[in-house]
Formats: sequence, C-alpha cells, structure tokens
Amino acid sequence: MNSPFNAPTPNTKIPVTILTGFLGAGKTTLLNYILKENHGRKIAVIENEFGEVGIDGDLVLSSETEEIYEMVNGCVCCTAEVREDLVRIVRELVARPVRLDHILIETSGLADPYPVAQSFFINDPIANEVELDAIVTMVDAKHIAQHLEDLQLDGVDNQAVDQIVCADRIVINKVDLVSSAEVAALSEKIRGLNATADLVTSSYAEIDLTKILGIGAFESTQKLMEIGAEHDHHADDHDHDLDHAHDPSVSSVGIAVDGAVNLGAFHRWISELRSAQADNLYRMKGVLAVQDQDQRYVLQGVHSLVEFRASTLWGTEPRSSKIVFIGRDLDRAALNQGFAACLAG
Repeated sequence: MNSPFNAPTPNTKIPVTILTGFLGAGKTTLLNYILKENHGRKIAVIENEFGEVGIDGDLVLSSETEEIYEMVNGCVCCTAEVREDLVRIVRELVARPVRLDHILIETSGLADPYPVAQSFFINDPIANEVELDAIVTMVDAKHIAQHLEDLQLDGVDNQAVDQIVCADRIVINKVDLVSSAEVAALSEKIRGLNATADLVTSSYAEIDLTKILGIGAFESTQKLMEIGAEHDHHADDHDHDLDHAHDPSVSSVGIAVDGAVNLGAFHRWISELRSAQADNLYRMKGVLAVQDQDQRYVLQGVHSLVEFRASTLWGTEPRSSKIVFIGRDLDRAALNQGFAACLAG
C-alpha cells in the first residue's frame, strides 16, 4: 500500500468538483447554466448518470464518434457510466491540448458520491494531474426535509442523508418556493448532519460559480480552524472535542489541539483507523501542524482512501491541529484518545 503522505510539491493539478444531490435538486439546471453562460472558464462537465434525463440535448453538438462535446463557450461535456469509464474520460480530458480550469462531475441523484470521490485517490497516474477540490451537495428546499426523516430508504442507507454528511459545501436551492423561516429550520437540520460545510442558498440554480468551484481543501481547513477557535474559550484543557447536535447514528466528531503531531504516530493511527472503520467512517478532513515541519498538513479522507499532504507554510499564528471525522456510530472517546496519543511530546 502506497503511503498517503506526500512530499510538498508545487500544486499544478486540475481541481475536480463532485456535484451530488437528491433527485430534483437542480443539478442539471446548474450544469446547463455552466455549459452555456459566458463565465470565462474552461470547465469540463462529466455526467456520471444512470438513465436520468441529463444535459439539454440542444446544447450538445451530437457526434457519432466523439465522446467529448465542445460547447460554444469553451466548456466541454461528456458522459461516464461507470467508474472505469470515469477515470478514462478524465485521462482523455487532461490529455487535450487546451488546459481545463476545472472538472465538474455530476453524480446520479440516487448514487452514493463516495465511489466517485474515491476515483481521485486511486493509485493511477491520473492522480498526478487532478485532485479533488470539493464535494458540493444540492438540496431542494421544498422537498429535502421529508427525505431526511428516514435513516433508511428501501432498506439501504438514506442517500439524501449521506450526500449531506459528505459535503464540503451545501447549496439549498429553490428557496423561492419556501419561507425564510423554513429555510432557517432546514439550515439548522442540515447543520445537525454536517457542522463544517458552508451553506449557500439559490433559486433556479443560479449560483455564483466562485461559491462552488475552487473552494479547495484550504478553505475547508480554514473553516476547521475557525470552528476550533470558536470553541477554544470553552476548553479547560489543551484537548477538547467539538460537539454538535446530530442525528443519532450520523455524527461529526471534531478535535482541536494546540501544538503538533508526530508524523509517524499519526500515520500509523490513520492507517489503523481507515482499515478498521472503512464502512462507517465516511469522511475525515483536517489541518495539522507536524513536528519539525514548517508547512501545514492537509488531511482529506473518503472511507478507506486517505491523502495527507504538505500545504502552505505556517505564519505567525500559533501552530495547532484540528481534525473532523464524519460517519455512523463513531466512538467519540476512542477518537479523542487515539488522536491524543499522536501528539508530539
């Protein structure tokens, strides 16, 4: 198994955003907007679909031989039905002479976003060219609440819940159809499932693209830093966990400490954790100080696939380490204890 700990390198990778959301949330409306508006970016849109009505047929220049369709505004559109297809299409997009600014992958409304996200952690040369920027989840302001009530739909995990739990950013769409009080109540409910994602509201999927593209690990880790800071004054001790109201089985466990981690100890702990809890540990993300290293380290994990890499240099602010775990039936005490054991002496 390759080490997920990478030496610092200049970041020239093309960012990839995974767009997910339950049926009718407005994903296709957003993609049609991206493919026709004059936003000045070269964006590749990949539909990872299973029989749903997708991109507006009038937009796609039909071709018998081409899988990648050029748009008038410089964007491209293509379809990938399975994961192997997805990786192949991404390879073809990266090989094109005109460099893309961004790749956006739409998942089926009933699909688990994790397998798609995992495609960008694989041991494949394409991982040197692209990186996961963020998982963006769209929700329908009028109808999502009823989908969140059941922990299981049709005997399987509730995908509407899972899509919110794993998101880095959540777009509450169709706010024109509900009252501001309903939006506030829904935001609170979503906060219970995901305490770290930023929320954005929209109508007709008209979204400022800077709110969903290029937000990156850096911004999500900045958010973690802020959450840690919010809780600092509550702490009687060095080490404290960040508690949030949550659905009883899906929860987030956040830990913030002043100081640095021992790289070897942290590596061993994360490796054990991802092996032992691959099924119920959906997501982990964090920003950490590492003993004897001048850079911040960014942690991104999706189930058992983990990347931990050097990022920006620490400034004059105190070096601290913050990490958030999201999953089902997490053992808060064990996670706190495991992380504490990784701290540099």
